[in-house]
Amino acid sequence: MEKVNIPEIFAEDVFTDAVMQQRLPKTIYKQFKKSIEEGKDLDLATADVIANEIREWAIGKGATHFAHLFQPLTGVTAEKQDSFITAPKADGSVLTAFSGKELIKGEPDGSSFPSGGLRATFEARGYTVWDTTSPVFVRHDAAGTTLLIPTAFYSYNGEALDQKAPLLRSMQVISDSSIKLLRLFGNTTATRVAPSVGAEQEYFLVDEATFLKRKDLIYAGRTLFGAAAPKGQELDDHYFGTIRQRVAGFMKDVNEELWKAGVTSKTQHNEVAPAQHEIAPIYANANVAVDQNQVVMQTLKRIACRHDMKCLLHEKPFAGVNGSGKHNNWSLVTNEGENLLEPSSRPHENKQFLLVLACIIKAVDKYAGLLRESAADPGNDHRLGANEAPPAIISIFLGSQLEDIMDQYVASGSAATSIKGGVLATGSSALRDISKDATDRNRTSPFAFTGNKFEFRMVGSRDSIASPNIVLNTIVAEAFDDASERLSNAEDFDAAVDALIAEYAKEHKRIIFNGDGYSDEWVVEAEKRGLPNLKTMVDATEVLGDADVIALFNKYGVLSPTELKAREEVKYENYGKVINIEALTMIDMATKQIIPAVIKYTKSLADTVLAVKAAGCDATVQASILTEVSELLKETKVALSELEKVTAEATQKEEGKVQARFYNEVVFKAMDALRAPVDKLEMIVDKEAWPMPSYGDLLFEV
Repeated sequence: MEKVNIPEIFAEDVFTDAVMQQRLPKTIYKQFKKSIEEGKDLDLATADVIANEIREWAIGKGATHFAHLFQPLTGVTAEKQDSFITAPKADGSVLTAFSGKELIKGEPDGSSFPSGGLRATFEARGYTVWDTTSPVFVRHDAAGTTLLIPTAFYSYNGEALDQKAPLLRSMQVISDSSIKLLRLFGNTTATRVAPSVGAEQEYFLVDEATFLKRKDLIYAGRTLFGAAAPKGQELDDHYFGTIRQRVAGFMKDVNEELWKAGVTSKTQHNEVAPAQHEIAPIYANANVAVDQNQVVMQTLKRIACRHDMKCLLHEKPFAGVNGSGKHNNWSLVTNEGENLLEPSSRPHENKQFLLVLACIIKAVDKYAGLLRESAADPGNDHRLGANEAPPAIISIFLGSQLEDIMDQYVASGSAATSIKGGVLATGSSALRDISKDATDRNRTSPFAFTGNKFEFRMVGSRDSIASPNIVLNTIVAEAFDDASERLSNAEDFDAAVDALIAEYAKEHKRIIFNGDGYSDEWVVEAEKRGLPNLKTMVDATEVLGDADVIALFNKYGVLSPTELKAREEVKYENYGKVINIEALTMIDMATKQIIPAVIKYTKSLADTVLAVKAAGCDATVQASILTEVSELLKETKVALSELEKVTAEATQKEEGKVQARFYNEVVFKAMDALRAPVDKLEMIVDKEAWPMPSYGDLLFEV
């Protein structure tokens, strides 16, 4: 087996800072870094020099094309590729070129992407702008080698049409607010604070040939029909189990591709459900982490095809087993390396940490609905508050140590002690006793403190992590600013900090929950506490129209009221389109595959009944099966007719919230009504007669 040397290949396809220093003239490099640090525009002369060096480097890697890589409101990336070729010379030869203008600015179509009304069809101009803080890189695929430049995407009128622009705005906001707070605690040297993010990515792998026999997987990304396999995840034998060789080969190739692209792929393992797996990187600045997570998803899909498999990123591709999410690990780190969410060994004495923590508690409680909305998509409706956890109810897990400190503040206005971790006795002379953390973990909490960061577990597996980080950065910035204003003129700073922590702990304690988030009892308890339970994407999207949400984003310049309204419209539109596609796919499969197959099977059964009776034997069993199948077939046809009717009716509804609500409350229920008899039929009809692969075929044949 070929050996892999990680340090040798890591980031070999990235125009890293080290490569930049090596290739650029010192004055150009210094100007470039200064423009980033001061947030100033890069002059074209400097950009031309940088662009030429990037071109030479990329061509050396085999690149023939370049593209601005942007993230429109589709959840995935987009790009328009241009070759480096110039117009032919008089002698018929050609040269390659790449200008600073081409590096900094691109011009893709601004009307064909979701815009929520910001762009009309005839208004086509849009601009992509280079994100100089996210490195350019090359990608090798069947099309050859392409230089990719991370960018933000704007309309001709300057509105953000993507996820990157508001993310970068929110990063500036949280940095400014954090520095203001740090100054009060005597930190005079830090100049920037960046949200540090790591995204754990869950996914399923299925055989490609099997996948291609399922129209629902092809069109909808999830199975719209399917009876449970005899075995699911009940034995917990897949979780962290030995990785199958075919999957291991896939993971090896994925890791090598990601390492070359500068993605710090760190962890890989089998997840809970059969055929489900997870990959996780080391943390990076939020905008880089967002870009790299898109690279991870694209790489998973591309490498899966190379291994004759398909990677499923839908949040719930199979009913009855766990779906896939994306855990967004978030912390705040200064440019000097200080993590503001590091409690220290004696957290009750770390006033700066406790105030930061209290501000986050306040922010999450105040904007719980908005944080829930940041993880809302049609696929996530099957996970959140429905068939599995994390629940749709936002709550914060602090662990026993930090909850105890907050309780002390509620009771007495300060904290005097911290619960210690203790020792875990192994009970074996072959094993050493080990020190325990001061608190356990809680995998049922949607927003959990996990040592020196918060883990937001709600995000859907297909979704960009930009949205939750935009929300977290902005709501916490507001809380920091409120605290800074309250403390700026305090006569006794320490006493004022204690008083503010105690105030926030008392006012927002309802959001703290260390128990079982999966339980029905928590749903009841959360309602008593007044916590929102937004079960569907349609419910959650309504939050974007709240006055306090509009005011928040407008105040900080992260999203203007117009941009926010556009995103609200895009969400409703996306929900309706997704459910419509799923409904039409069910209609197509039922009409062209399932009902014809069952009719053929009933004929075979009827012929068998007649043949058995003609032979003078008892045909009771065959006749009873024929009756049961015929009744379910009738139920299927009735449900199919109803789904056809309400789907057609949905298209006539007013687009936006009204239509989305109809799809959610009427069409979706009709889809469930059609699935029920079909799944029962699958358990009765001869497997050879059933027109598509079963759950068993999909989940256990990789």
